[in-house]
Amino acid sequence: MTTQIAVRLPDEVVGFLDRSVAAGLVSSRAALVTQAVEREMRRQAALADVDVLRKQGPADDLDGLVAWTVGHASLEG
Repeated sequence: MTTQIAVRLPDEVVGFLDRSVAAGLVSSRAALVTQAVEREMRRQAALADVDVLRKQGPADDLDGLVAWTVGHASLEG
């Protein structure tokens, strides 16, 4: 589902959107804006993950399994 919204952008940003569409880099202004917002969503999620790791540390209940696998698994076919 999509929702149409109205957003005011600086002329320079709109020019960039239009040049990107004209160059065939994206299919539409909306496509590029969507890509940029999705990238920002991933960046913010990664920052939240970093905050959790900073507070709790990287250890989890799979560390023992990983250590065992390193010593016992073979990647050769």
